[in-house]
Amino acid sequence: MPRVRYFAAAAEFAGRDEEARTETDLDGLRAALTREYPALRRILPRCAVLVDGRRTDGSAPLGADTLVDVLPPFAGG
Repeated sequence: MPRVRYFAAAAEFAGRDEEARTETDLDGLRAALTREYPALRRILPRCAVLVDGRRTDGSAPLGADTLVDVLPPFAGG
């Protein structure tokens, strides 16, 4: 099962920092997250999504040991 970690506002909108998921590709994961966490829908399109440490914008397969990080835009410097 892929593991998803949420950071900053993404964690706030999802109501959790981390969870295991059952989706097998990134497009399916994005659809499920916006369905299950409506507040996350507000920022998910602007979030950087890393699959095993690499930024991924399109669909990518998600395996049992895949780590997905959802990083919202950060301000400041």
